[in-house]
Amino acid sequence: MDAPNISESEWTVMEVFWNSSPRSASDVAKSLKKETGWAENTVRTLITRLVEKGALQVDDESSSPKLYSPAVKREACVKAESESFMERIFKGAAKPLLVHFAKNARLTPDEVTELKKLLDQSTTDKKSK
Repeated sequence: MDAPNISESEWTVMEVFWNSSPRSASDVAKSLKKETGWAENTVRTLITRLVEKGALQVDDESSSPKLYSPAVKREACVKAESESFMERIFKGAAKPLLVHFAKNARLTPDEVTELKKLLDQSTTDKKSK
């Protein structure tokens, strides 16, 4: 299954489920109240949307309260969101994206070294295919 397109608010709800599942809507609302100020009905609406989109699943329809769990992995959603961002902002081109972040991000020397290794590995992997 492809990762569904989820909004920023829905992403906030999904983070709760990715961190700990299964959970009830009430439990999620309580955990987000301090951070977001959202009412329980708001969280329930977001959960309903996420179920409709296939991002969440109901573990047992007969249980009370209903318990929900992620139907998609966080990594799949991150990948889809990254691809969408790169397509919208950089017309699908990786180089301008990388140049932008290299110029604007405050990277530590260790992070630069790690990124260099990843880029070297990426080119090595492509040559061996």
